[in-house]
Amino acid sequence: MKKKVLVCGATGFIGRNIAEFYANQKDFEVHGTYFNSKPFKNSKIKMIKVDLTKEDDVNNLLKKGFDVLIQAAAITSGAKDIVNKPYYHVTDNAVMNSLIFRSAFEYNIGHVVFFSCTVMHQSSNIPLKETDFDANKEIHPNYFGVGWTKVYIEKMCEFYSRIGNTKYTVIRHTNIFGPYDKYDLEKSHVFGATMTKVMTTKEGGKIVVWGTGKEERDLLYVSNVVDFVDLTVKKQKNKFELFNVGCGSSISVSDLVKKIISHSKKNIEIEYDLSKPSIKTKLCLDTTKANKLFGWKPKVSLDEGIQRTIEWYKSNIL
Repeated sequence: MKKKVLVCGATGFIGRNIAEFYANQKDFEVHGTYFNSKPFKNSKIKMIKVDLTKEDDVNNLLKKGFDVLIQAAAITSGAKDIVNKPYYHVTDNAVMNSLIFRSAFEYNIGHVVFFSCTVMHQSSNIPLKETDFDANKEIHPNYFGVGWTKVYIEKMCEFYSRIGNTKYTVIRHTNIFGPYDKYDLEKSHVFGATMTKVMTTKEGGKIVVWGTGKEERDLLYVSNVVDFVDLTVKKQKNKFELFNVGCGSSISVSDLVKKIISHSKKNIEIEYDLSKPSIKTKLCLDTTKANKLFGWKPKVSLDEGIQRTIEWYKSNIL
C-alpha cells in the first residue's frame, strides 16, 4: 500500500524539490499545497489550494489522513526584508505552524518533518553542533524576531511529540540552493540573487555585491536535503529528533560570487556597495549526528551544485 505524503508549500523552493522527488517513487502517493503561487502541473502530484494560516482550511486538509507531512511552507525572503521589515517572518509563520501541528496531533498524522534554519545561532569560527545553541546568548539583532520564532516552533514540535503519537523531525539547514529557488533580486537569498546577477549580466559587464562580501555562509545543493528527508522518513525511530543539515564548511560571499562567475565562463567585474544591507556573520554546521544516525553526507558538492544550477537556470529561466 502506498504511503500518503503531504508537502505543505509544494510550489516553494524546497517543497517543490521534495514533492517531485516523491512523485517519482512508486511507493508514495503525493499531495501538495499552494496558496499565492500558481500550482505547477505534474500528473503524479495532487495539488490543493489551502490558506495554512486559517484553522478550518488546515483541519479540512489534515482530516484526509496522511502518513507523512513535510512542512516546507513559510514566509521567506532575503537580507533586505530581514533588515528593513524584521516582523515579516514572525507572525504568519508562528500561526501557520501552530495550526498545522495541532491538527497533525488531532488527526494522528504519522510523521511531521519541519524545516527550521540556523538564524538562532551566533556567528562562529568552528562548525556548530545541534547542542551548541545557547538560549542565554543574544541572537544577532537582525535575526532576533525570526530566530526566536524558529526556536519556538522547534520546541512546539518537541511538545507535540511528547503528548501525541506523531513523530517529529526538525531540520536545521544552512543556505540551500538549486532548481526552483527564488531568482528575483528583491526576495532571493544570497545564492539566488548572485546567480540572477551573473546570468543576466552581459559579457564584460559588472555586478554589484551588497556589503563587503566578507560574511561567510554554509551552502548546500538542494538534492542533498531531499536525500536527508528521505532517510529520516525511512529510518527515524525516536519520537523527536533535531538535525543539522549542511555542507560543514563556509565560503565568503565574495568567493561565492567569483565561483559562480567562473562556472558561467563569463568575464564579469565585481563592485562592492557598502551602503546596502548585509549581515556580517560566519556560520557552518557540524553534521556528525545526521551521518552517525542515518549515514547521511552531501553527495553533490558546491561546485557540482553550481554547475547543475546554471544548466537548470539556462533551460528554465533564461
